[in-house]
Order: sequence, then structure tokens, then C-alpha cells
Amino acid sequence: MKKMLKTVMLAAAITTVATGCNNKEASSSEGEGGKTVVTMYSTVTNETDQITMKNAVKKFEQENPDIDIKDNYPGNEYEGMLRVKMAANDMPDLFDTHGWAINRYGEYTEDLSDMSWAKDLDPALDQILKDESGKLYAYPLNQAKDGLTYNASLLEEYGIEPPATFDEFMAALETIKKKGKGEVTPLWFAGADKGAFGQYFDQFATPLLVTDEKHNFQKELLDGTFDWSNYTFLPEKLKEMQEKGYLNEDVLTAQNHQMTELMAQNKIGFIVGGGMLGPSVEELNPEVKLGVIPMPAIHEGDEPSWIGGERHTFAVWKDSKVKEEAKKFIEFLSQPEMVKEIAEGTSLPAGLTNTESTNYYSDYYKKYKDIVVEPYFDRVYLPSGMWDPMGASGQELLSGTASPKDVSKRMEEEYKRLLDQKK
Repeated sequence: MKKMLKTVMLAAAITTVATGCNNKEASSSEGEGGKTVVTMYSTVTNETDQITMKNAVKKFEQENPDIDIKDNYPGNEYEGMLRVKMAANDMPDLFDTHGWAINRYGEYTEDLSDMSWAKDLDPALDQILKDESGKLYAYPLNQAKDGLTYNASLLEEYGIEPPATFDEFMAALETIKKKGKGEVTPLWFAGADKGAFGQYFDQFATPLLVTDEKHNFQKELLDGTFDWSNYTFLPEKLKEMQEKGYLNEDVLTAQNHQMTELMAQNKIGFIVGGGMLGPSVEELNPEVKLGVIPMPAIHEGDEPSWIGGERHTFAVWKDSKVKEEAKKFIEFLSQPEMVKEIAEGTSLPAGLTNTESTNYYSDYYKKYKDIVVEPYFDRVYLPSGMWDPMGASGQELLSGTASPKDVSKRMEEEYKRLLDQKK
């Protein structure tokens, strides 16, 4: 046993040394053939989007043969990896701020406000990527306009108008249930991933607690005095949807990879978010057309709203040894032809206004162009670390281990705990 233990420890030590060497090589600014290495980390997970990014990297390297962009797409490991890198103050030269440009990554980012493309930044992103001093924290590859994705073919067949209010949304779910006769899930969740419920709570929290003048709790949310009983409406409605049969029966075990195929088979009515789903569904079944709408208003007299801000970005690490090369890559991406290519390749609106781009949902974005884009609720009003408990509370609610009031209570406890940690 001792001999085996020594062998294991020796192997672990060798692995540690090898890993350390590999990390040192990866962070070195000099690569093969004397090229300058720029490390790049992105949250892009969709295969089509990754191809779009890899093509952009390839084009840049062809024009700049002395620079080697080491692109990485860690997927679900991204946040954990970046937290470790922040703690060690050893960030990638270029990294995706994925909605946290100021609040989480701000102290690690170079100010990009003096770059030529800054004048073309879409004003909708000002409050997300710039602070009061004018510092510009990241370059936006594209921007999010999240709402509800729906099967436009199915709604047309069933005679359902896309809902503008929450009551209309519930009525639409009921109609889909009746006319679908058990073959169509009105509102589908990939609930094996708690983030699916986090998306529901996050996107509906804005019309519930922010956009209506009579139900605006921005001040209380920001100063820590918010009464979380005002949040209970959301878990109550989610539980009601389950009890009325509006959700998929496998809501707690369904996985993201099932979504595209089920939508292509006309088996889903609505999805919260899901804005990048269209092209993948079209590839499987061109007869199924998807649409996207802003989040329905919850309170009488209020208007719908997009939920969004930055989707994918690149910030430059302020202590990078290759800041100029990293900025050169961003300048390349900011050329109108590249802005268009990336926006269309990722099926999202561009982050800059220097070009016209079209994508799968362009007609819908044009139709609702006057709808206000509100920032993601958790990124503005909740302390960092709330996303996981917010999503997990949805799983507990639908599994029957928590009531709607329990959900609000847990949110209050986590909210106060994390606020206290920041003091």
C-alpha cells in the first residue's frame, strides 16, 4: 500500500510540474518562430459561434503573421478558471467579461476609450461598458436582446398573437396546452441546468421590480433594504405553470442539447431566452420558424422590455505584456466588415453602429427597435454570487422541496449574506 501511495504521489508531483511548465509556456509572450503570443479566453460555447470566432482569429493571423492568438473556449469552466486567474493576478491578455465588465472584472481591465472604434459604440451599451469617468472596459463583439423565443409557425397555426403582457403569456400557454393535446410543451426548460431557472427569474424580475413606476424597487435593491416578499410572484407563477401542465414533465432532468431537436419537431411553444436557437432549428427543419419578443409587461400600464447588454466581449488585461498586440486584434475586429461578419455569424445584433448586419431575428429586432433594453437584473441589482442560488431555488421549487415563500426567503438570505461579505 505504501509503495502504491508513493507511486501516486510521484505521479501527482510530475503532473504538477508538467502543468506548471505548460502554464508558464502558455503565459509567455513569445511563441514558436519568435511570434508574439496573445492568450484569449471566450465564453462562446455554441459550435457555430466558435467557428465564427476561429475564422476571425485566422484572418487576423494571416494579416499579422508575427502574432499568434491562442484562443480558448472553456465552456462551463470559464468562470471558475477566471476567478482563479483573478486571485493570482494572472489574467489572459484578452478575456470575455460576459456581462460583468465593470462589477467583476473592472480592476483588471485596460481603458479602451481612446481606441478608434469607441465613437461607434452602440449607446445601448454605454451603461454596461462605460463608467461615469468615461472608462471603456471592453469591446463588444455583439450584444444581447433577450426576451422569449417562440415557435412562430406553431403560434400562427394555433391563432395565438405573441404576448405583450404576462396575462397574455399565461393565456398563450393554456391555448398551446389545449391545442397541442399533450404533444407540445407550452414552456420548455432544460432544468437539469439550474441556470435555466436563473434565466426565468432574472428576465422576469426586471418587469416585476424595475420598469413599472409604481413597482420600482431600484433604490431598495441597491441599498440593501428590499423586501423580498415582492419577489414571490415569480416563484408562485412558475409553480402554477407546473401545476397547470405548462412545463415539460422532465423539467428537472431535461438538458440543453434536447432543445434544438424538440423545437425542430414542433414540440415546444416558448423558451425563456434562447435567442441563438433559430439557425440551428432551421438547419434541422426549415419549415419551423422561430420568433423572439421582448419580455412581457407584468404590471398594468407598463411596456415590454428587452433584457440585455453585452453578450460576448473582449477586455484587455491591464497588466498584459502584449497590450498593443491585443489592442491590434480588437482594432481588426472593429472594422465594419468584421463587425458584420461576427454579428451575422453569431445571430446577434452588433455592438458597434458602423455597419448594417442581418441575422435570423433581424425582422423581429427591427419590429421592436423602439423597445427599451434593460440590463440583466442580477448584474445591476444583485451581489456577485446570487446566480447559483437563484437558479437552484427554481429546482427546489419544482421538486417540491421549497414553497414560493421559501424561494423568496432563500433569496433574501443569500442577498444579505453576500452584501455583508462586500462590506
